[in-house]
Amino acid sequence: MAAGRRAADHRRNISNMDRGQFYVYGSAVQQAEALPKRMPKTRREAPAHVSRQVARNRNRARNINPAYAVFLVAAAFCAVFLCVMYLRLQSDVVNHSENITALQEQLADLTEANNTAYNAAVDSVNLEDVRNKAMNEMGMVYESQGTVIEYESPASGYVKQYDSIPEDGVLAQSKDISN
Repeated sequence: MAAGRRAADHRRNISNMDRGQFYVYGSAVQQAEALPKRMPKTRREAPAHVSRQVARNRNRARNINPAYAVFLVAAAFCAVFLCVMYLRLQSDVVNHSENITALQEQLADLTEANNTAYNAAVDSVNLEDVRNKAMNEMGMVYESQGTVIEYESPASGYVKQYDSIPEDGVLAQSKDISN
């Protein structure tokens, strides 16, 4: 009896498959999707005989007008010219970029060399040796109270001393205009 039921179920499943339905195993039932209806293909039938006038008009429409051909050639020439100019400008940008990179590397190298030379020069000078040489060999002494005279410069810049500086430290005074 069980075998008969299985055979009947199998026959029912086959008949359902013929109708576009399938047996689904499991507890969840899937929703059937509606298939779009197919539109019948319509063929446009060409007329059996076309008049000479219609054929002539069709041939004339297929031919290119000389003015239109000149316009197309000019448009194509302009498009090619613009593409070439764009490629040339792009090439110039790349070349300038490479040049800038090379100059930046050269600047970095020169800056490093300059800093190295400066640090070597600063490190080579010993201020204690300079002080000893100035005091012992050249007879220089530190300034003392009263040996430094301060004065006000009437003009900006530097001063050339042609004569001794007065005791009050003032070289020139403007006339008093308020009198």
